[in-house]
Amino acid sequence: MVRYAKEKDWETISLYDRHISSEELRSSIRLRRVIVLEDGEGFAGWLRFNLFWDNTPFMNLLFLLEDRRGRGYGGQLTAFWETEMKLLGYERVLTSTQADERAQRFYRRQGYTDCGALLLPGEPLEILFRKEL
Repeated sequence: MVRYAKEKDWETISLYDRHISSEELRSSIRLRRVIVLEDGEGFAGWLRFNLFWDNTPFMNLLFLLEDRRGRGYGGQLTAFWETEMKLLGYERVLTSTQADERAQRFYRRQGYTDCGALLLPGEPLEILFRKEL
């Protein structure tokens, strides 16, 4: 089942999401910017997003528990998010991944196209992707 995260999900997600502060995660949940996926075994992963330039949905994080990977759950989370964003009136979504990560192949299979890159000192190239809804 894919659904928006609730306050009760904060504790579980915060065990894994070390990219933002605990309070920022709570705020993202309240703003309905976190989507979770549960399967027959329980919590399986989540997607977290915000608004790039305050007007374009940007997927910040797509994470599945290690033992749940390879089951199509990433595609389910992404499809749910894209449908929700379209229902909210958005025409496109964005995301990114580092050039040295396998995720770029996943996003391309989901219909995302390269639209730019960011190179910070000492970091791998960050590839930006877009998808028209």
